Amino acid sequence: MKIKAIKDWGMNLPADQPLIIAGPCSAETEEQTLESCIGAAKAGAHVLRAGIWKPRTNPGTFEGVGEEGLPWMQKAKEATGLPTTIEVANANHVRAALAHGVDILWIGARTTVNPFAVQEIADALKWHDVPVMVKNPINPDVKLWVGAIKRLHAVGITRIAAIHRGFHTLDQKDIYRNPPNWDLVLELRKEIPGISIIGDPSHICGRRDILWSVSKKALDLDFNGLMIETHRNPDEAWSDAKQQVTPIELEHMLKSLLEPGKAAKAGEASTELDSWRSEIDRIDALMIKLLKQRCDISGQIGEFKLTQKMPVVQLNRWEQMMTERLEWAQEQDVNSRLVKGIFDNIHQDSVARQRQITYERQQVEEGVD
Repeated sequence: MKIKAIKDWGMNLPADQPLIIAGPCSAETEEQTLESCIGAAKAGAHVLRAGIWKPRTNPGTFEGVGEEGLPWMQKAKEATGLPTTIEVANANHVRAALAHGVDILWIGARTTVNPFAVQEIADALKWHDVPVMVKNPINPDVKLWVGAIKRLHAVGITRIAAIHRGFHTLDQKDIYRNPPNWDLVLELRKEIPGISIIGDPSHICGRRDILWSVSKKALDLDFNGLMIETHRNPDEAWSDAKQQVTPIELEHMLKSLLEPGKAAKAGEASTELDSWRSEIDRIDALMIKLLKQRCDISGQIGEFKLTQKMPVVQLNRWEQMMTERLEWAQEQDVNSRLVKGIFDNIHQDSVARQRQITYERQQVEEGVD
């Protein structure tokens, strides 16, 4: 399967730097769309994006302005000279987008997961060699991702890119809105050699303060571009407010990623250091929540041991547990002394907690207040 890389799309796109796609999550009004897109262009975007149709979980929420917003994207294109891209989910979307001169289409994660929907889009594109970007399906299934790309290629689409936007998880405590799976991207590259990969840190993160670190990770893995949601006033956005940045924030972020020497000084805008620190803060908060869960389970084990008249310390279990933890650390390339120190302390706390349960039960049985 021959796929043209982004640099060969014939759209006067940068060949020596990552492609930057930016614009609002949703086109809300003509003024908001134009201001956000023009700001994104000035900040360094190469392609302008906006959500026209928004697939939402619950009916009654904002599902996009629909076809009314397509002329707004035309005006943004005229004002900036940049190509535009929107998400399409069915054949009607495709026809409307092409009729209004949209340059690049993308298929969203909720559509990629449905082969019938992808085939409908592919059939509508049969006589149009328009560039199409395909987001990963919401579940980590590389075969579905590859299958969607193959369906497009089968009808003659050769300018195809993949977008990594992270995967849905039921774990509400994860630090990311849609956790990334970098290994799956590498697997996709093996399945389809030469395909361009676009990172979507906005949907991976779900919040703007950790966008930089995820964007940096994507570029370090030789991604071919980034899609970053940019709004004139993110806090007033009608959808996904927390993950959007202002054009000024986008400009600073791009400079710090692509031209570190030209980036604004710390304090003038959010910095890469701020992003790393925010990510660490969220990881630490998650670790503490997990420790609380572990402590609660340890207490339940203490109660069980007491009723079964079992000793608090069971040396064989401890030695087996530590051996497993150290093996896990080695697999993840984590310092074994660090892991041993952490679990030594955790074990001591667990033993103390279980002994306290035994002591308190004895006090109750002896009638001591």
